[in-house]
Amino acid sequence: MATEDVAEQILSFIKSTEYRPQKVRALARSMGISDNEYGDFHLAVKGLKKSGRLALGSHNVVTLPQPSGSIVGTFRLNPRGFGFVIPENPDSHGDLFVPPGETGSALTGDTVEAKVIKRGKRGDKMLYEGRVVEILNRAQNHFVGELLHDFNRWFVRPDGNTFHGPVFVDDPGAKSAQEGDQVVVEITRYPTPGKEARGVIVRVLGERGVPEVDTLSMVVQYQLPEGFPDEVLQAAGDVSRGYNPDADSQRVDLSKETIITIDPKDARDFDDAISLKQLGKGQWELGVHIADVSHFVQPGSILDQEAAARTTSVYFPRHVIPMLPEVLSNGVCSLQEREPRFAKSAFITYDKSGNVVSQRFASTLIRSAKRLTYEQASAALEGKTGRLPKKVLALLRDMEALAKTIQKRRVKNGMLVLDLPEVDLVYDDKDHVVGVTPTDTSFSHTIIEMFMIEANEAVGRLFAKIGVPHLRRIHPDPADSTAKSLGKFLGALGLKVPNSLDRFELQGILKSVKGKPESFAVNLALLKSMQTAEYSPKLLGHYALAGEHYVHFTSPIRRYPDLTAHRLLDAYIKGKLHSKSDIKSMPSDAELRELGSHCSRCERRAEAAERELRLVKILRLLEDRVGDSVDGIVTGVTNFGLYVQLSKYLVDGLLRFEELADDWWEVDADRGCVNAERSGRRISIGQELEVTISQVDVAARQLNLALSEFVGFKRRAGGRIRVGGGRVSNQRAKGRGPKRPGKPGGKKTNARQSKPGKKPKANPVGKKRKSKKSTKRKPR
Repeated sequence: MATEDVAEQILSFIKSTEYRPQKVRALARSMGISDNEYGDFHLAVKGLKKSGRLALGSHNVVTLPQPSGSIVGTFRLNPRGFGFVIPENPDSHGDLFVPPGETGSALTGDTVEAKVIKRGKRGDKMLYEGRVVEILNRAQNHFVGELLHDFNRWFVRPDGNTFHGPVFVDDPGAKSAQEGDQVVVEITRYPTPGKEARGVIVRVLGERGVPEVDTLSMVVQYQLPEGFPDEVLQAAGDVSRGYNPDADSQRVDLSKETIITIDPKDARDFDDAISLKQLGKGQWELGVHIADVSHFVQPGSILDQEAAARTTSVYFPRHVIPMLPEVLSNGVCSLQEREPRFAKSAFITYDKSGNVVSQRFASTLIRSAKRLTYEQASAALEGKTGRLPKKVLALLRDMEALAKTIQKRRVKNGMLVLDLPEVDLVYDDKDHVVGVTPTDTSFSHTIIEMFMIEANEAVGRLFAKIGVPHLRRIHPDPADSTAKSLGKFLGALGLKVPNSLDRFELQGILKSVKGKPESFAVNLALLKSMQTAEYSPKLLGHYALAGEHYVHFTSPIRRYPDLTAHRLLDAYIKGKLHSKSDIKSMPSDAELRELGSHCSRCERRAEAAERELRLVKILRLLEDRVGDSVDGIVTGVTNFGLYVQLSKYLVDGLLRFEELADDWWEVDADRGCVNAERSGRRISIGQELEVTISQVDVAARQLNLALSEFVGFKRRAGGRIRVGGGRVSNQRAKGRGPKRPGKPGGKKTNARQSKPGKKPKANPVGKKRKSKKSTKRKPR
């Protein structure tokens, strides 16, 4: 393993809150470093010490460096006025708390320099807080929000949780903006204590609340591409028109084979297709055929540059921002039914137990015999075959049998399968969301999932075997710090506490709660305990899939890392990766690290935008359901209330303590529960509650709840809390008492409510208004 990889592992290990300083040799043993690896380990420690990223304390124990007089990092602002600086170079303190009044004009995402101030000791540990002294780089200066007019002043209320408070503007008429419009405002003066934010409207997006405007708002807010440059569209058109399926005689012709696609019913870009043959003696040969995008998008071309900048398609509800122009993504690249298409094919041979016997790869020409939706495939497997050709039906049944065998083998090897529900949105003819329905989870989805995972691993094994640097899809093991907190949570539920985050122990826990009320909470807690998967050339494996070599290969139409894998595979098929000089001509490890970081950032941005737009659409639906009682499950505990996920809609709302029974509530964050002192009642993560939707604030992305019913409770307003054993007054529980550093009590807020089609009045100064109950409407 490269020294830089070892260094990253060391830093990850000692940043854990569970780490206790120890000498170098002891640290190596704790990390499981073998004698053969110790040389690289020792070099990595020396390098980290020389660069100042770790220190040797008394008795030569390894620690993170103590915070210096100032740090540079990324700022995260809380709506209550305080924030945190996440250091670029971690130290022994971790994230630096910045109290209200010391944040300057810093906003979430800004790169700042903060002065580190000692504020006393807690036991033997020194406590620090910070003051922002300089903003080194603004994350953004354009914000999306609603234009409002009140108290004879015009202002924009930005959406989301990045910019808190109004931005005052002078001349909205310059852009023909009207009250209630969704606009883009450029900040000309950032807010500071005693000074309001000011800006200028640079773009009018349209009437707020219109589905297309909500989508466009998210595109602008997350700085996503809105269209393709003319020269890119021209290049895509030229490539498409030049496609000739008969021109490449070197391809293996599979056009007469029975090959099918299974995709969502609204899909247009078909990346993958499947074939399957029985070979005798219980063996199978699975063919996974992936659209050969590398044939159309050449390295360094204008199409490649555009795809590399985007790195991913973005899938909004009823709107897609493609990585490639649609003449390619939905045209000649897409494996459409009955159309001859170029593919990169992985052929994997299995024995009767689903173990891989051999694998091979080829550039092919295929012709999909049938395009199936997941619903059609599931119906056919249940006996509702309709008019499906016999060959297609036989292939489907063979696919089901092999997928079950592969799944059994993978689970036996430690693959984790979480059971977390999802919902699909239901629309009317004007694209407004009018309801939700549970997402289809039939086995047809699992069939394709298993085959794609197997193909990705096959390509990963090939690249590892020939020793070519490549971009992996890695999923690091969970941080050690999460094991203890997860153990406390599981123990509070009466479950077995794992000694470590061993996959087989976690499988046992998941099995023990399957079908029980606490199943959702346990699955969610396990998900939160895991790290985020990312793209990197590092050999770290994939924790959840229990795989050592894993590459994204199966979606080159919508993911740039897959396209890079196709180019390497193409070079291998053409005999260009058989010598050391060939391999050296491929992208270097350093280039791959930079590309991997870029792809990971773009992926996270796309996922955040997709999640937020879904949330906006569901919150707009719930605006018409204020006053409704719904079932929910407690998903989080804070010092100001409980987060409850609505079981039907799968969005979290906040149930503040003042909405609970009149009692003293003690917060036990480690065990994920709150305890009532007088009544002895307990509310824990995973517990089912009946709650009432009390307030919806779409702009702030907030949903507030009230308690409808809790078995054993007679609801009375005015719950009081005690945090960490310290009693907190009823006034502070209601947000009117003094704030503690780091544990602020927020003011009680009233989200503005309005009937559909009626514009709410602005409220820039926090004036309380009563919410109006909208007419109830049943989902379709």
